[in-house]
Amino acid sequence: MKKISVSLLLNLLLPIQVFAADLTVSAAASLTNAFKEMAPIFEKQNPGTKVLLNFAASGPLLQQIIRGAPVDVFASADQETMAQAQQAGFVKADDQKIFASNTLVVIVPKGGKQNPTELSDLTKSQFQKIAIGLPAIVPVGRYTKSALEKQNLWTTLEPKMIGTQSVRQALDYVARGEVDAGFVYSTDAAITLNEVKKAFIVPTEMPILYPIATINGSQNDVIASKFIAFVSSTQGSKILKSYGFGKP
Repeated sequence: MKKISVSLLLNLLLPIQVFAADLTVSAAASLTNAFKEMAPIFEKQNPGTKVLLNFAASGPLLQQIIRGAPVDVFASADQETMAQAQQAGFVKADDQKIFASNTLVVIVPKGGKQNPTELSDLTKSQFQKIAIGLPAIVPVGRYTKSALEKQNLWTTLEPKMIGTQSVRQALDYVARGEVDAGFVYSTDAAITLNEVKKAFIVPTEMPILYPIATINGSQNDVIASKFIAFVSSTQGSKILKSYGFGKP
């Protein structure tokens, strides 16, 4: 009979240790509902993993990363912010993946009598306050400004603009009737149909695409890659579609 070493015996007797991993995902505010649905499904598929979600406008999220926030995955609402992350050395070009698309729309309060059908209608006197994400930090604001400049309406409408810190804040302002109209994504309008109504789609020069990437130096890069793969998977795409996101 072979002898069992003491160390091996101890290993057999000691309970198996389970190492849990906290995966921090910083994502654009417009992804809130979709990612909140995805997180528990991903956790179930990857026992021991806890997904910590952090939502805000893409610009402030990048600033958090630059300042050293412990982030593993970054999902932006525009390619410009992700390009800035790449230039700053926080993500690699070959690690990025575009996983969804969206459209820009104008919304108005549900109970309001104003029904604009095109951008020029917003110059009318009944539209005194218009919510827009701050172009300097909020992608939806940049898309909006570009669309208005193309039609030579930015200078005219800028005095009416109420700047917001995220697309969801713009949505809230319209839903509460604090402004007469607002620029948001179609996915945001879709989740608040009881409070707002979509007036019309705004054409954008650049397609609204959502890139996602693992942050360089992440201690959870393996599970981060799995999360990105899940977001882009058939199951993830189905969830995104249910909230109105299009294919990339």
